[in-house]
Amino acid sequence: MSVSDSPNLELVRAAYDAFHRRDPDALLDVLAPDVRWVHPDGMSTYDLGGTAHGHAGVRGFLARVPTVLNGMRLEPHEFVESGDRVVVFGVRHVTSVRGHTERLKFVHSWTLHEGKAAVMEDIFDTVLFHRLIES
Repeated sequence: MSVSDSPNLELVRAAYDAFHRRDPDALLDVLAPDVRWVHPDGMSTYDLGGTAHGHAGVRGFLARVPTVLNGMRLEPHEFVESGDRVVVFGVRHVTSVRGHTERLKFVHSWTLHEGKAAVMEDIFDTVLFHRLIES
């Protein structure tokens, strides 16, 4: 975290730190109790698409990921802030259950409200993600 980071940037960076540490409780500390956790509908085939609601929904989503993937590491590269929104451009290193790893680009759009993340939307190429899961 940089000395010049705004409270919103600090909050979003804390979420990535929690992901990196695989600490769901620290992640939930960043999220509003009624958070909307949004993923492309194209991931519904794996029960990973649509919107999860609240902390219970996020926990359910996070519990589902290891049944489809063998690992994932997020690497945020650029943070762009405008008002109550922080958009993050990065890559994720994703490993299929068969051990194949790819780097896939992502865009995360975070909407902040009263010191918590109210919405996190994950935007990525679902076709490439499907190919990786099936490889």
